[in-house]
Amino acid sequence: MRHTISVLVENKFGVLARIAGLFSARGYNIASLAVSETMDPAISYMTIVVEVKDEKILEQIKKQLNKLIDVVTITDFTKKEHIDRELVLVKVDYSSKDKARLENILSKHVAKLIQHKSDVAIIEAVGEQAQIKQLLDDLNKFGIKELVRTGRIAITK
Repeated sequence: MRHTISVLVENKFGVLARIAGLFSARGYNIASLAVSETMDPAISYMTIVVEVKDEKILEQIKKQLNKLIDVVTITDFTKKEHIDRELVLVKVDYSSKDKARLENILSKHVAKLIQHKSDVAIIEAVGEQAQIKQLLDDLNKFGIKELVRTGRIAITK
């Protein structure tokens, strides 16, 4: 099962490497990672999605993270009401005859056309992972040329 946790850390050189090292040393894969500054430039906010089969492993990960000196707080979203989102930019094949069909797909999803040229359109979408997956399935009909995706971000309600 995938679990989303956030970690507030001191915004210092090497913190990301130490956290990534903690996961790799124990053989845990990070499925998604997003990092940014907070309102306080001395603190960064990390959203980490990790796939673990057992709650005990998740607890072990959180305990190990807490031992790192640069970690301020950890929030486990697993059992909390929260909102999570991802951002995706997608470049697809495009022609003017496909415009109506593409606009129809975008209107039923959380997506918008950012730019289009004679043979390429760039689409932006923000949404839950399932919404993004459905959009990508629909855009596959146009031929996805390039895809860039952020990690999941989350906040409690």
